[in-house]
Amino acid sequence: MKVVCVGHSTYDTTLPMDEYPTENIKYRLEGHIECGGGPAANGAYLLAKWGMDTAIASVIGNDFYGDQIIKEYEKVGCDTSLLEKHEDHYTTSSYIIANRSNGSRTILSSKDKPIRKLNRELNIDCDVILIDGEHPDSAEELLRHNGKDKISVLDAGRLNTDTRHLGKMVKYLICSKDFAEEFSNTKLHANDLDGLIKCHKELSAYFNNQVIITLEDKGSFTFIDGGYEVIPSIKVKALDSTGAGDIFHGAFTYFISNGYTLRETIRYASITAAISVTRVGARYSIPELKEVLEYDEII
Repeated sequence: MKVVCVGHSTYDTTLPMDEYPTENIKYRLEGHIECGGGPAANGAYLLAKWGMDTAIASVIGNDFYGDQIIKEYEKVGCDTSLLEKHEDHYTTSSYIIANRSNGSRTILSSKDKPIRKLNRELNIDCDVILIDGEHPDSAEELLRHNGKDKISVLDAGRLNTDTRHLGKMVKYLICSKDFAEEFSNTKLHANDLDGLIKCHKELSAYFNNQVIITLEDKGSFTFIDGGYEVIPSIKVKALDSTGAGDIFHGAFTYFISNGYTLRETIRYASITAAISVTRVGARYSIPELKEVLEYDEII
């Protein structure tokens, strides 16, 4: 199966700390972690690492960070032929403070102007599509060319005009709790089933596809096998939640593309994301596929 991922590329520098820093104090850290990032970009990395024929369509700068991102993809066998270096663009750089005491992360990003369309046309055939709303014109072109019968996933982290539009074109809309709350103008709680059902119905009526609402460490909510259900995550000690959502979406795309049921897919994606938060650094925290499957057998 051929997978094409369209989305934002960034280069992350993660600074692990035991507490959130106080202003006007100098801290000396034992080390830091550098790796590529970005929602669909991390998904592409996971899919290639797990053995799928995967291409990443994105824009990077002709700079050090862009070169490092290419090297990372090459290590896992990800196709970079759709990855464009633009001379007048700089690669987004993000600095992440990872609070190891509670697993939270604070992200500071320096991002160049958005690019709606890649130079190359994306009227190419593929079997699976993962997008995150970046380069929306190219994402739409790819979706239209392949049709809605293909497996297509939108990582809907932020509600805006583009994600509203693209969300109607995909088979699976996986939206964050923030996205769902802003869309429905309601506050969601994992134990408020009525509120979740109401919000899910509004999302489903608007987007007309399979909607999954992620509830962070509480799991995911969806309509499955004729009923509404919270599919719980597993409990772990979080060290760094950076990239956990991206990893969930990448793992979801893998399992749903390889014949797993929706419930199995969400469960395994949750396990993958949960394992990742026990480690520092988004791409370095991605477990091996075997580890995920064996972890499920253990628990």
